[in-house]
Amino acid sequence: MAGNSHRRGAVRKTGSKKGQVVGSGGQRRRALEGRGATPPAEQRVNHPAAKRARAAAKAGKPSKPAPSRRPDDGPEWVLGRNPTVECLRAGVPATALYVAVGTANDERLTESVQLAANAGVAILEVPRAELDRLSANGLHQGVALQVPPYRYAYPDDLLARARSAGEPALLVALDNITDPRNLGAVVRSTAAFGGHGVLIPQRRSASVTAVAWRTSAGAAARLPVARATNLTRTLRDWAAAGPQVVGLDAGGDTALDDFDGTGPTVVVVGSEGKGLSRLVREQCDLVLGIPMAGPVESLNASVAAGVVLADIARQRRRAR
Repeated sequence: MAGNSHRRGAVRKTGSKKGQVVGSGGQRRRALEGRGATPPAEQRVNHPAAKRARAAAKAGKPSKPAPSRRPDDGPEWVLGRNPTVECLRAGVPATALYVAVGTANDERLTESVQLAANAGVAILEVPRAELDRLSANGLHQGVALQVPPYRYAYPDDLLARARSAGEPALLVALDNITDPRNLGAVVRSTAAFGGHGVLIPQRRSASVTAVAWRTSAGAAARLPVARATNLTRTLRDWAAAGPQVVGLDAGGDTALDDFDGTGPTVVVVGSEGKGLSRLVREQCDLVLGIPMAGPVESLNASVAAGVVLADIARQRRRAR
């Protein structure tokens, strides 16, 4: 057995003719150790980014780092015949409709192709293997719809849009809402009852995906949705600009019947399970509760938002 010095006939070499063999003293071990994390591109001498940074420094201009991309910044794929035709019916701004070669035709596929053609969406016939790569389980039914990433507004734009409308601002902010269907339903209710925009946090929140587009019934194309890097700070800035910030939670301290929503208002909606987070709740001037006539403890977040927005719209109609 190789390396076994106790086997019969094995001879251990104790050194060379000049004595014991001198070791490396750990130099080879240290040479094999890692050199740490790779430095940024701007700090690597021969990298193009480093050359641009040096050129910008000579010109007296600060160098701009490359913008980082979020995982959801790329296009989204809607797979399956029912989801595809529903998105096209709702006016989701798709860029391409993919149909696998040899796919059997039916009413849903025919309608999808017709809707895509009417909307100016590119229709591409591709090998089925290409759609197989897009889906983990291969359940695409031979159809896929490519949806570009949603272009979010800035939080300040929502307030400016409300002021330019010449009427009291009505904005909705979502806290702990992670279901895109709830987001789409809130967008739809906000547009229906005269709201000027919806605000969502950048992290730990549902985003405007194709599912949210479909649930909003196309309202996401007419009503701006903004992302806040820090929801608490944005609400504080909005409150300083004048609107009252009203939280919506099952454990609210003010009944909806006693609330006056005729002035500029920001409605903050918490999730059905977690409710409003502590920091967001502290930014609210008051927290509304919806009186229940039946044995139900709470409403779905989007339903509760719709109830409050409808009541505010009723109050404003009477105040005119």
